[in-house]
Amino acid sequence: MARVQDILAQFQAKGVETCFHGRHLSPLILAGLNGNNWGLKDYEARGGYAALRKVLGRDGGFGMTPEEVIAEMKASGLRGRGGAGFPTGLKWSFMPRNFPGQKYVVCNSDEGEPGTFKDRDILMYNPHAVIEGMIIGGYAMGASVGYNYIHGEIFQVYERFEAAIEQARAAGYLGQAVTDSGFGFELHAHHGFGAYVCGEETGLLESLEGKKGQPRFKPPFPASFGLYGKPTTINNTETFAAAPAVIRLGAQAYLELGKPNNGGTKIFSIQGDVKRPGNYEIPLGTPFPKLLELAGGMRGGRSLKAVIPGGSSSPVLPADIIMQCTMDYDAIAKAGSMLGSGAVIVMDDSRDMVEALLRLSYFYMHESCGQCTPCREGTGWMWRMVDRIQRGEGRAGDLATLDSVAENIMGRTICALGDAAAMPVRAMLKHFRHEFAAKIEAARKQAA
Repeated sequence: MARVQDILAQFQAKGVETCFHGRHLSPLILAGLNGNNWGLKDYEARGGYAALRKVLGRDGGFGMTPEEVIAEMKASGLRGRGGAGFPTGLKWSFMPRNFPGQKYVVCNSDEGEPGTFKDRDILMYNPHAVIEGMIIGGYAMGASVGYNYIHGEIFQVYERFEAAIEQARAAGYLGQAVTDSGFGFELHAHHGFGAYVCGEETGLLESLEGKKGQPRFKPPFPASFGLYGKPTTINNTETFAAAPAVIRLGAQAYLELGKPNNGGTKIFSIQGDVKRPGNYEIPLGTPFPKLLELAGGMRGGRSLKAVIPGGSSSPVLPADIIMQCTMDYDAIAKAGSMLGSGAVIVMDDSRDMVEALLRLSYFYMHESCGQCTPCREGTGWMWRMVDRIQRGEGRAGDLATLDSVAENIMGRTICALGDAAAMPVRAMLKHFRHEFAAKIEAARKQAA
């Protein structure tokens, strides 16, 4: 527990509001977890909407130009918190400045990655942070309308966000003249339908338009042809929620909360074989052993075997590698995986890696939209081969075939779902091939 208090003290020393509540370490974004203080008044009491006022200024004069806001986002080192880790300020700069028609900002709250449960907590306990971030983003990119696409299975969260929108609108933060400035912004919540592929940004746009949620060919990219064919920028829930902190603290102070190229803090949804699963917001660059300690360490006194560091689509890392890693985009990529959505799936030495891959493979087979042949057919082939191995019917050539199928899916689909299905297979075979081979050998001996 001393380590938790040390981290809280570091944030407090830098003037960042902190909160520790139950299993959740939430120094910056999840402040609303401290009781039922998700509403507007409590958010304003914590400094909410101060960043928006700093941007929009007073008496009709803007405090910051759109270009200054984007420059601040770039300098902060804030990277997309949904999976890819693309620099947020750079993404905002792609929106055409002189486009004469409607432009949109869209929040991707379709949190469907297995193991991830941070965004729903942000929306449930601190929704105004997302609203404020979207308004700031709209101003910076010249967009006057925003949509938040919320995952289909969390209707209570959708209702909470709708209530927060009404509070913000009544207080003058949404409408034709936000905080009596010359900038107008409207925001709408949209309830999704639970398809994993709608977490891909163009599949989300198709669904938002009322169509079947299937990814689009790119190019054109959403910044030039997005929602209803208009320029659109899509960011993750946590990314928008972090934007007010960048403006309020200043880019350099926010950057220094993390490390170079990995500015600020990140929420990690840690679960599996740990004593205290939950959402933990820590500075990017924190060593993995410290995150594991915050979660209470390994459950039942068992040893760490492997970790999936960024949601089920990210490659698994064995214990000896992950224990040497810091939790940031660059370090995890160097280790051979991805920080992804920040879902940290911890597995102890009792876990059967063939069974783990079987579950993952079934999920991606089930969630494939069927648009691309390599994904539609390949995910089924991979699941059937892993299933055969797990049932004790594996054959000598199965591992080479499994690896080949995964390799031939990679990079050959419209969206990244094919890659998401293939990467866990290839990583499991790379690090735990002996477990698969042992089951195939046992099947051979039994048949003999």
